[in-house]
Amino acid sequence: MDKAARARQRILAIFLPITALLYVSAEALNPKGADVLVSDTATAVKVLPIAAAHSAQLYLSGSLTLLALGGLAVSYPAIATLVRGRGWVVATVAALLGAVGAFCGIVVNVHVGVDLAAAAAAHLTDDTAARFLVTAFNSTSNRVFTDVYFISEYAAPPIMAFALWRSRSVPRWLAVLFFAAIIVAEVLPSIGPIVLLYTLPFVVVMVLLAVHIWKGAAQAPSQRQEPAAVPVQQ
Repeated sequence: MDKAARARQRILAIFLPITALLYVSAEALNPKGADVLVSDTATAVKVLPIAAAHSAQLYLSGSLTLLALGGLAVSYPAIATLVRGRGWVVATVAALLGAVGAFCGIVVNVHVGVDLAAAAAAHLTDDTAARFLVTAFNSTSNRVFTDVYFISEYAAPPIMAFALWRSRSVPRWLAVLFFAAIIVAEVLPSIGPIVLLYTLPFVVVMVLLAVHIWKGAAQAPSQRQEPAAVPVQQ
């Protein structure tokens, strides 16, 4: 691995802990009860008062969520670099699913966080704000992004965990922890700062995987096997 390749791999490694910290911060700051899909008027009417009371906080948590999903889109391909033998095809599929799902998640969470905060802060009537949110969420494009997001966010973790398990590129317990931690982090509702306790395993597993990626980049060129010299016939 040459110097440029090592530098690129180390940059990829850094994305994992940064992504975990962004994700946990977004979840901890998200107002309780605001992390919902506004697919109908009843839901919109329920969350608009919460958003109005915490609009600045919702803007911040929504922005952090978008950054975290952007980091996750890079983190999946970074994790896939650990799988170089058995399971590399499976890891590549998982990386593709994870990256596409995270991108779709960015689009969906614009409506969930930022648009909700904007509608609440725009001093619209509750009926007008509710109709705006429901119309935006139920648009054909957003429905497609939502479906792809949910399918990918639940399909990518077990596939990547299987690739890590099969390749033995990391300890098998770490592959299991990756699957469990990321699923728990994804299904947690907005419950305030206590979410830090539940998402701690996610932070730990992302840091451990980053360490493995960093160590892989730190291998000296001399550690690679050189082809054997072919004897010259006299």
